[in-house]
Amino acid sequence: MKLKNLKKVTLSLLILCTGNVALAASTGTGGAGAAFSKNSISLGIVAGSGSAFNEDYVILGAGIGYYLVHGLELGVDVQRWFSGSPSITKISPQVRYVFTQPKLIKPYLGLFYRRTIIEDFRDYDSIGYRAGAYFSSKNGVYIGGGIVYEEERDCPFVDCSNTYPEILITVNF
Repeated sequence: MKLKNLKKVTLSLLILCTGNVALAASTGTGGAGAAFSKNSISLGIVAGSGSAFNEDYVILGAGIGYYLVHGLELGVDVQRWFSGSPSITKISPQVRYVFTQPKLIKPYLGLFYRRTIIEDFRDYDSIGYRAGAYFSSKNGVYIGGGIVYEEERDCPFVDCSNTYPEILITVNF
């Protein structure tokens, strides 16, 4: 594969389609109103689309997180890119802190590491961070949005970073 084409492929792999939506359900020992609280568990799904290697992919994924203390979540997400060739898998351990003190808007900050596994190609690592906010409603649903910055490690190209939006929905029960 030519260096120029490999750069396009790499950058395409770093782009998560802006239409991706992550849905998360949060449950814990605190009962109703305990979103982001200590010992809560978050479960998430990801569904979307993307393109790489001149192929269109369907992206499906899942994630799990655990709140060590109020607002501090450790988690891992896994994505699988289907319906294209080569197959692509992404594994992302992460940490996120949600500022739970504000009543209506709850800002969050996070860091992640991502391992991207590409069939018949070299795997690569990236690191990134995210910032955004959850907006609460009266029925225990939190809708969030933010910006994610991701940069490939040991990249041989001029530009190996990407910034993209994320949309989150958290249901508390």
